[in-house]
Amino acid sequence: MRNTAKITTAVLAAGALTLGITACGADKDSASDTSGPLIVAASPVPHAEILTFVKDNLAEKAGLDLEVKEFTDYVTPNTATEDGSVGANFFQTQPYLDDFNKKNGTHIVSVVDVHLEPLGLYSNKVDKADALKNGATIAIPNDTVNEGRSLQLLAANGLLTLKDGVGTAATPQDITKNPKNLKFKELEAAQTPRSLEDVDAAVVNGNYAIEADLKPADDALVLEKAEGNPNNNLLAVKEGQEDDPRVKKLAELLTSPEVKKFIEDKYAGSVLASF
Repeated sequence: MRNTAKITTAVLAAGALTLGITACGADKDSASDTSGPLIVAASPVPHAEILTFVKDNLAEKAGLDLEVKEFTDYVTPNTATEDGSVGANFFQTQPYLDDFNKKNGTHIVSVVDVHLEPLGLYSNKVDKADALKNGATIAIPNDTVNEGRSLQLLAANGLLTLKDGVGTAATPQDITKNPKNLKFKELEAAQTPRSLEDVDAAVVNGNYAIEADLKPADDALVLEKAEGNPNNNLLAVKEGQEDDPRVKKLAELLTSPEVKKFIEDKYAGSVLASF
């Protein structure tokens, strides 16, 4: 039976202060009490689904008490990990984590890479990227790393040219050539698939594409390549918790042959195991 607590962004926002006070005032929190369950914050798809597979099929035999909490945003999983409300999280890439730590003064570290969710360009208006009209509007995620990834994806497929060396820090201001005069609508990552009726195309993170019933391997006009990609999704904890035996067990299970087969069978190329 799936034992997953779904937490909406609105509820989390209302309760953030309470969570912080509780974590600071308790003698034991999720991160420090290694005798209790390991609570892992995760995006619903595919992260929580992968964790739930581990919980239902592998955790008991491995002696791991695992609890999964679903979060619908890209901020609260890290703040909850930092304040000890959860013991780990599974939703982000290393470039995003590095940027988040730098901007927020948090101390979250990677434990193990698990999978890649290729970023893709989708459209309800055209069926090929080069069919985008002059002046077309493209929705892109507005957080630093995913915006940069989006522009790198468009550049890699000949839709624009970026300044040398900007990497995942790229913004529309770094565009040096824009032959189709593309315009950009910057949105929260979770909103990009919902914008497809209002824009000519949208760059969508893999997890949000799957949630929106898009099939990245089939529906994307262009898709990130897995080879040499630094944007693997990872299991992360607060610095100092890497040696928690529960975390070590989960890292082993998340990179097991059973999980690799689950990813291959369930996501059919829309999510790629990185181990």
